[in-house]
Amino acid sequence: MVTDWGLLPKNFIILFSLLSSALFTTAYRPGDIVPLSKMGQYHASRTVWQDVIGRQCPIFAVNREVLIPIAKPTGYTGADPYKISFQVGREKFLIPWLLVINRKSPEVPMIDVHLRYTGSDLHGVTAKVIDMPHHYVEIHPDISKNFWDAERWPKHVLVRYTWEEQSEIDVASGFYVLFGSGLLLSFMLTIYVLQSSQDKLTRFVRETVAESSMPGGSVAKVE
Repeated sequence: MVTDWGLLPKNFIILFSLLSSALFTTAYRPGDIVPLSKMGQYHASRTVWQDVIGRQCPIFAVNREVLIPIAKPTGYTGADPYKISFQVGREKFLIPWLLVINRKSPEVPMIDVHLRYTGSDLHGVTAKVIDMPHHYVEIHPDISKNFWDAERWPKHVLVRYTWEEQSEIDVASGFYVLFGSGLLLSFMLTIYVLQSSQDKLTRFVRETVAESSMPGGSVAKVE
């Protein structure tokens, strides 16, 4: 069997490149598009995960608002609620089901998405459905009109992305460092006290030994 040794360096470079890229696939820069996919549920029927186009996705470290369309579910009658779920980022943070249609509220829904990050890393995502503030309705009157029209699809839901930067300081690690520093300081203080008392301790030991070595353990009488 003949082995083509010339392929080894090339294969090694390819493997190294794949491993290197895998280490940095989850890193973001401000302004990067954060991938987003959605899934809908009506009755017991669910859609497949669908990628959301870039202009509707979160932008890393940028607060913004977007309109996301919701297609008419198969067999929709208007009598049951419609839910939507999201996967956010290359890390695929899951946002559980959010009730957006037929939620028994007279107000137009809005999805409030809160994203947490540190440096170039996305740490977590939470979301909830809230009533769209009235000033939003005034700015986007077509959203309200379209949402309540049973014949008009797709519906559009306003999504607000809000980013929160978290400190890079690890509180737990800081506590352990502080605790360790306290122990070290206590140990050093103990050594210092022992060293400062060394003369007294040495004199005490010398006197004790001298007294115990005298005949009969008696103390010399001075006249």
